[in-house]
This record gives sequence, structure tokens and C-alpha cells, in this order.
Amino acid sequence: MRLTLEQLNAAPQDEFTALLDGTYEHSPWIAREAWRRRPFASPAALKRAMTESVRAAGRDAQLALIRAHPELAGKAMVAKALTAESTHEQGAAGLTACTPEEFATLQRLNAEYGAKFGFPFILAVRGPRGLGLTRSAIIAAFERRLANHPDFEFAEALRNIHRIAEIRLDEKLGHVPALGNLVWDWAEELAQHSDPGYAEKGQLTVTYLTDAHRACAARLSAWMREECGFDSVEIDAVGNVVGVYYGTDREARRLLTGSHYDTVRNAGKHDGRLGILVAMACVREMHRRGRRLPFGIEVVAFAEEEGQRYKAVFLGSGALAGRFDPRWLDQKDADGITMGEAMTGAGLRVADIPKLARDASRYLGFVEAHIEQGPVLAGLDLPLGVVTSINGSVRYIVEIAGEASHAGTTPMDRRRDAAAAAAELVLYVERRAAAVPEVVGTVGVLDVPGGSSNVVPGRCRFTLDIRATTDAARDAAADDVRAELARVCARRGVSYSLEETLRQSAAPSDRAWQARWERAVAALGLPVHRMPSGAGHDAMKLHEIMPQAMLFVRGENAGISHNPLESTANDDIQLAVEAFQHLLLHLAEADE
Repeated sequence: MRLTLEQLNAAPQDEFTALLDGTYEHSPWIAREAWRRRPFASPAALKRAMTESVRAAGRDAQLALIRAHPELAGKAMVAKALTAESTHEQGAAGLTACTPEEFATLQRLNAEYGAKFGFPFILAVRGPRGLGLTRSAIIAAFERRLANHPDFEFAEALRNIHRIAEIRLDEKLGHVPALGNLVWDWAEELAQHSDPGYAEKGQLTVTYLTDAHRACAARLSAWMREECGFDSVEIDAVGNVVGVYYGTDREARRLLTGSHYDTVRNAGKHDGRLGILVAMACVREMHRRGRRLPFGIEVVAFAEEEGQRYKAVFLGSGALAGRFDPRWLDQKDADGITMGEAMTGAGLRVADIPKLARDASRYLGFVEAHIEQGPVLAGLDLPLGVVTSINGSVRYIVEIAGEASHAGTTPMDRRRDAAAAAAELVLYVERRAAAVPEVVGTVGVLDVPGGSSNVVPGRCRFTLDIRATTDAARDAAADDVRAELARVCARRGVSYSLEETLRQSAAPSDRAWQARWERAVAALGLPVHRMPSGAGHDAMKLHEIMPQAMLFVRGENAGISHNPLESTANDDIQLAVEAFQHLLLHLAEADE
């Protein structure tokens, strides 16, 4: 018999604990502690209560929880001593049908992992979709995580335990994240299209106006028309896929939403695309219920945001903001094809690009859901976060010139070492950024041209990226770093050149729209976590002409992004869709 929240909320502590037996492996104390946080408004609230119980328990209790779990394909499985839940999970992942080679590999990995970390390897083998990982994926995760730092791996083990418990609790409650599954499956299907040279390696790369890019646009267009019930769907003059779902009055203002469908090279499957598909799922549900809102919804799958094929970025959202620069049309890709030629070859009408600029008075604002692309939500065990601001950034290319000399014959006090000067500045950047909340500084490329192991570096080139939630904080940090660069170089007797390559203003969220996301998250029974975005998004461009706000969705694998390991769970996607639905309905009630 399925459990209900009403049943759990009414149950005495002992009964509550018994009903949730097996949710966390051999650890009934978690349910006993979570009971104190009743009543639970939603499954998400119950999950959060159990997670908070673990977080508050301290490291010794957490370690005991990890050690309560069996090894994968280990002695307990062979002896058939697993709990019913673990037996089902390991069996569904095929671990009971390992080849002799796979079994031997898992035994070796179990031994190496236990020797290094002192606890068993924990992996939610049901995976982000709940259907089960392949044995090869499990072994790959095992090998990859062996290289982690012990503290990081401890936290990763706990995150996987919470995911295991989430899937088990879903089954006890009969809770199926149907819309999360739909969006996850859409993302998987869209990822079947990849550029040549990457597709053959099983890697996802979709750059502007390639065959794979155009196939994605066609697939999105078909879903919008055939599955979601949009009233109009078109591919515009820069390749954006634009779907419109009318309000009760076709002439009513619209809510604009969406994200990008191009990718970086060897990408993950959810960056950008999640925001398109979540919005599409919301429209699909309204269409299936025959519901119209007092305003229209315009979902835009932006054709380009990443700047991979051409140097220009935000082509899709920039065109809607009226910021498309015609000079971009002359940029050439690696094969010498200009952007203008690529557009013409794709059947796009370059002359119509100026017509894409939106009249902001016809829109309520812009909202965007996006995978976080960072570790914050994962570290807090939170599925959703509300963005307060998209960081402003400034980037430089710096070159320090010293004197190349013999590493053996040049005394230490007579050297003009360009790399040592750069190293000193790198450490200063780290200290300066860490001294102010929500400022980050990065030296991402560090190069000694023509360097040799027996030569004191005469030149050193590096990049410098400084970001902050406000332009003032960004500029103050940049000023201090430039001043320190001058001091370091003067003291060391070297010279430098500095070229600014990018300056992007911060995009603080509109307070009213941010508050709408906050209400939506709270309505799901979740705590509201406010956070800045360190990455740039299409919302930055729309911010230039209308109010905007963003919702972040937790990423798996500690939030890694721009990487094939980028992923998010069906339950988290479900919550993102539900939050979006809450936002729409609340907005409709306010408009009626």
C-alpha cells in the first residue's frame, strides 16, 4: 500500500519511523529526527527534512550512515545479505549479472577505494532518471571518484545516499516525477544530434548553424507544435526557435522565457536546453488542460550563446534585445566560412535581423530556468535556488616581459623571471577575490612561450577574469589587481602589457520577478536560497530591455557543467517545472 503525506503527518514518531523503514540504509534515526519537523507540505519538504537531519547529525553519524551501505557487487551481494532495497537497486543496474572481468574490476576498485577513504563507495545506481546506470557507467564513476580528495568524496557519498533515499521515498509514496521524466527524455533525445568529429566519439557538440544545430531546431519546432500545442512556431532570422502560446486575448502582453540550445565542445546535455524544455513542459500541461492565461507565453530557444563557432556571443538573445552587430556577419569560422554565408546557407534572411528586436512594452518580463553550473546547491542539498544577480565581468590578456637566462648560471638575486612575477600575481588575485563576498577572480590560462626546463622564463602570458555581483565590486577588484601587477613588475624589474578583452555589466534580478520565483520555491515546501550567477546567461541580454529573473536547478556530480558529466535528476527537474507553474498561476491571479 502506498503511503500518503497525510498518513505520515498524522503518525506518532514510532509509526512514522516504521513506515519509512529502509529509506535510508540501516539508519532509522534519520526518520525519527525528521518526524520532529512535521507537518510536511510536499514530498520535497519531507525529503528536505530527512536531509537536514543528516546534515545536523555531525560527521561521526554521517560516517556511520555511509558505512551502513554495502559495497557494490561486494561480499553482501554475493552472500545475498543485502536489504531488499539494495538487492533491487543492484539487480536493476545489472550488478548481479557482471561478467567475470567486470566483477574482478569491481572487487579491485572496492579494495582500493576502501583503503583510501575508509568507507564503501556509494553510488545511486538507479541514476538521474531512475532507470538504472549501465555497468560501464558505474565502473567509470568508480574509477573517476577514486581520484577525489577525501573530504570531497565524503560529501559526494552523502549526496548519493540522499539520491538513493529520494528514489526509495518516491516509490513508497507512489510519487512519479512525470514532467521531470519528460524533460529529461527530451534532453536525451536532443543530445542525439552532434557535430562531426564529436558525434563519432560519443561527445555532444552543437555549434551555430551546423547540420546538428539545424536538426535540433527542427526537433524543438516539432515538439512545440505536435506535443506542446503552441499556437505559432517559427525559426527566425538568426535561427532562434520561437513558440507562442496565446493568452485569453491574443493581443495581450506576453511573458518571455527560454534559453539556448547550442553547446560548448564536448558538452553536457542540460546547459541552456533545460530552460527551454522546462518552459515547453509548462505550456504542454496548459494545452492538455485547455487552459489559457490572461497573458501569452513566448518560449525562445536561442540559437547561440556560447561563442564556439564565431567570436560573437549571445547572437540569439542579442538580436531580440536589438543588440545584433552587423559587423559580426564578416567573422569567419575555422573553415573560413563567414557568419553571413552560414546564415544564407541555412536559409535565414539576414536582412530581417533588425526586425527581431522586441518592443519591451509588449512584454511582462523575461524569466529563465537554468542548471546551476556550479557546486553551491549540491553542497547545500537543495534542488532549487533563486538568482539575485548575474555577475558582471571583465577579462584581460596580460603579458609580462623579463629576461630569459640560464637556469644554472643566473644567481637568484639577478633574475628577471616573468613566470615568477605572474605566479605572485596569481596568488594575489586569489587573496583579493576571496576577501570580498561574491567576487571571484581566475587566471585560467598561464603560458611561458618557448619555455625550457633550464631557462629562466623571459615571458609569461596569462588570462585574467574578474567577476562580481555588482559592477562597482568588479571594478574595485580589477583596479586593485592592476595596481598590484604594476607593483610586482616594478619590484622584480620586469615590464608588462595588459589588454582588456571583455567587459560585461552585472544584471541584477528585478526585485518583483525575483520575489515571484521565491514564492514559487516556497510553495513547494522548500527553503528559499538566494544566490548570484557567476556564469553569463541569455537573461543578461534581455535585462537590457526588460525586467528579468532566473531560477537555478541543482546539478549532479557536484554541479559540474561544460562537461559530459553535467546532469540533473528527474526529481529536481520536476520541481523546476512545478516552480514555473506556480509562477505562471500566481502571475495570472495577479493579472485577473
